Amino acid sequence: MISFSKNYSSEFFQKLNLQNSSTLYRSFTRWSPEREKNLVLPKSSDIINEKEIWQVLESTKPLAKDPKVIDDILEKAKERSLLKGIDSSTGEFVQGLSLKETATLLNVDVHNKKFMDKLYDTALSIKERIYGNRIVLFAPLYTSNFCLGSCKYCGYRVENKEIKRSYLSNEELVKEVEAIQKIGHKRILMLCGEHPNYPFEKFLEAVQIASKVKSPPHGDVRRINIEIPAISVTDMKRLKATNCVGTVALFQETYHRETYKDLHPYGPKSNYDWRLLNMDRANLGGIDDVGIGALFGLFDYKFEVLALLQHAIHLENTYNSGPHTISIPRLRPAKNTPYFTKTKWIVDDPNFIKLVAILRVSVPYTGMILSTRESQEMRKTLMHIGISQMSAGSRTNIGSYNKKEEGDDSSGEGQFTLADLRPTDEVIRDLLENGYLPSFCTACYRLGRTGEEFMSIAKRGDIHNYCHPNGILTIAEYLHDYASPTTKKVGFVALQRELLNIPSKSIREKVKKQLKQIESGVRDIYW
Repeated sequence: MISFSKNYSSEFFQKLNLQNSSTLYRSFTRWSPEREKNLVLPKSSDIINEKEIWQVLESTKPLAKDPKVIDDILEKAKERSLLKGIDSSTGEFVQGLSLKETATLLNVDVHNKKFMDKLYDTALSIKERIYGNRIVLFAPLYTSNFCLGSCKYCGYRVENKEIKRSYLSNEELVKEVEAIQKIGHKRILMLCGEHPNYPFEKFLEAVQIASKVKSPPHGDVRRINIEIPAISVTDMKRLKATNCVGTVALFQETYHRETYKDLHPYGPKSNYDWRLLNMDRANLGGIDDVGIGALFGLFDYKFEVLALLQHAIHLENTYNSGPHTISIPRLRPAKNTPYFTKTKWIVDDPNFIKLVAILRVSVPYTGMILSTRESQEMRKTLMHIGISQMSAGSRTNIGSYNKKEEGDDSSGEGQFTLADLRPTDEVIRDLLENGYLPSFCTACYRLGRTGEEFMSIAKRGDIHNYCHPNGILTIAEYLHDYASPTTKKVGFVALQRELLNIPSKSIREKVKKQLKQIESGVRDIYW
């Protein structure tokens, strides 16, 4: 792996006056300069209206105590998940509830068991109708941990001198992707920090290299999503031109401006507006498949949920394309980063479960992503009420898939600590044993079934005639190519169960024939 370059040594950055060097830092990290002329972007204050959030949270406190109001909101959520009375002719983002209705649910006491039971039942009903029992799996791939960020909560922050800084050479990148393929993954999420030692051009090259990697017996990458620092419209266009990138994800971390300023005192990420407008630049650059999120534990979770909705509504109203996914990471400890023990905003388990369920009923058609930050037990709970995608067998250390046993991330060199360290095979077996269908499907993106086309399928209630067969076919590939003997045994029994969940008899019969093709060595069959 590559260490600090001569131009930007660790000693050089240590000599900077960290508390008074934001301008100097930015001058050294033109990671993604904007070259578009006459570019007009919205005002961030028109996207995140903090006054409105606080007003609606305060005004709905009395409503949150009225059982009839709560029942009406939850019933409305069910109806809107059926696309009743709403215009869903544009993007896949469909808001099931208004800001006021969502705020009312957020204000209900988490210890109100009657409410919680109704909320969970509603969230489960909506999830099952739209996503069925499918859980889409992916693996994160960190290409560099160089970073100029001052984020007080992150292990990669520039002031952390206790971790080794490096990035993957092209040869190491290929080995990492091969290692990920050999544990069965077809989807990867590529990530990196912001630093001149690892410029955007290097990441752009890495994406294109990763997309072409093949490995025996049938390893390939069918979708690459990315989570990188905020970039310009110019570079969004360059990403689009590669034809390698699916979703562009970026978390605002916290939408509360003053808290954001405190947690990012200097460096390129300290610019709240630049980061918030990243998804606007993505759309202007031709990328309409975007993912947003907040890091819960940095500020009041109720505020963050409503800000996420404001952000999503802005994207839908402005570009006819709301977020494809919303991620819900929760703050975790990181090496030499004591902020975790200082924050007063840590979200406990009951409130975390509550906010996930509320997001599910508020944005029924938006995918919700959960990482291995959470424990096996918590992931199981959240899958039951809203999560549709999650990572498996994750590694956050640079070069760790190829060099260490999968599931071992104990060095503390990663961006944050992990809670679910199970290997991918064990995660898949557990899902199958608990009635879920693990899926590596990428068909919709490759066939253009997104946005309006996706919603037309949803309106007809045909999602399960596409997504469920594709999930079956991709997990069948995994069972033949990568599964352990124990998982094979469990999996092939589960496939027979899942065939019965395909609504159309004719499609069911075709899938049975396609399973025979997979058994004979054919791969990448999809609807």
